[in-house]
Parts: sequence; structure tokens; C-alpha cells
Amino acid sequence: MKYSLLALLALGLTIGRAHAQERPVLGAPPVVLPAPTAPAPRPPAQPVDATPTAPEIPIYTAPGTQPAQPTVQPEAQPPVTIEPSSSSPSGLELPGREQARKAAQQHAEQYTRFFIYSGFGLGYSSYGGISQFSGSLSPALGIRLTDRISVGPGLSYSYNNYGFGNYYGGGPTTHISTNNIGVKVFGQVRVINQFFVHAEYETTRAQLLEQDPNGNLTGRTVSRTVQTPLAGVGYRSQISNRAAADIVILYNFQDNYSSIYSNPVIRFNFLFNIGK
Repeated sequence: MKYSLLALLALGLTIGRAHAQERPVLGAPPVVLPAPTAPAPRPPAQPVDATPTAPEIPIYTAPGTQPAQPTVQPEAQPPVTIEPSSSSPSGLELPGREQARKAAQQHAEQYTRFFIYSGFGLGYSSYGGISQFSGSLSPALGIRLTDRISVGPGLSYSYNNYGFGNYYGGGPTTHISTNNIGVKVFGQVRVINQFFVHAEYETTRAQLLEQDPNGNLTGRTVSRTVQTPLAGVGYRSQISNRAAADIVILYNFQDNYSSIYSNPVIRFNFLFNIGK
């Protein structure tokens, strides 16, 4: 009993001391609580791209090969402004129109109505101990009736040199020169590509070798009017739209002692377009 009272007394003293510590003490400084701190600001939210994107599909690359490079899209070109012109009032150029226009212009320059046709010819023949060398000049004015057919008048000049080596029984060679001037008309027909047929008819005041009543040459010359028909083929090489060069091989249908051209007659002609 005595020990129980002592234990209760000790417990009461302990409880009383604890209540005494919780009471405010006079004259003690007030207790200051720390101010609450503001929460840190959140970073601004980033905009979210709502455009759907296709999933990236892996591409298989065989061992030892380079992966394919991405295709680079060309930059956009500025819009082309279409301007109307005299040949295209609407301003629209159809495919091939420019090429057709250039071809038509080239054709017009190449096939004008008038052209100058000039050239020179060479020939050589030997018959009965008499040799004949001839050269000729033949300027003319050409007129195109169509793209394929041409005609025109012209002038002609020819030079002949005759050599008499064995004609007079093996004596010394004697040479006689003659000059011939005349007028002519010619015609051409282009057959295929640059090949054409050429014909001429020429009237010439010519110097010819004189013959005695037996047909023997006297070694002198006489003046006569000679009609010379020529015909043959030629080839044209176009130098430019307005110029060309021809080579013509003709046959003289009057090939005798009264002829001023020896067969074959080879001519080199030059053509120059004039006008429009």
C-alpha cells in the first residue's frame, strides 16, 4: 500500500511538469513562423503539331550497297508570262509551231522566185588525130515556176583550142584557137532530193574549122551560127539558204566538126537566190 501511493505521487508530478512546459511563459519573445514559399512557375506549354505523319518504314539495304539518297524536290519556278505576237495573237505556242515557222522561213529563202545561175565548163576530146580542149562561161537568170521546175535565159562564151598532131602526116603539132559568143535558154527539173535533170539550147556565133569540099580541114577558121542542144544530169550541194553549188554533166547532141563543145561537157555552176 505504501509503495502504491508513492508510485501514484510520482506519476502525478510527471504529468504536472509536462503541462507546465506547454503553457506560455510570461516575458518570452513570440514565436515567428516562416512565411509560406510560392510554388515555382511551370514552363509554357509547347504547341503540339496535330498534322498526322506517316510512320517511318525501314528500307532494307543489301549488304555492300549504298542506301538510296532521298529525292530532292526542285525549286518552284516563277510563272511564265505569255505575250501575244503577230504570229500567235492568243500568245499560246503549240508544240512544233516554232520549228515549223523556221522551216517555212528556210524554205522561202531557199526557193525564192529568182536566182542567178553562173558557172564554167571544161571539156576535152580527141578524134582522128585532132584534139580539142574547150572552156566555157555561162551566166543566166533563173526563174522558179515551182520548187522543182526552173527555166531562164542566159549568155554563153566558149573558148576552143584545137591541136593537129598527126592529122597532117605526123608533122609538127599545129594549134588553132577560136572564140564563140551566144545566147541560150535552160530548164531544170529536180527529180529527187538534190538530183536534177538539166537541158539547154544555145545559139552561138562561132568560129569553126574550115573544111574543103572533100571534108578535109584546111587549117583556117570560118564564122557560122551554130545550134547546140545539151542535156544531162546534175547534183546540187546547198551551201546556205541562199547559195548552192552544182556539178552538171551534159551531152552535146551535135558532136561533129561544127561543134563548139566536146563530149562530155562538165560544168560547175553556182546558184545565188535573189529577192523574196
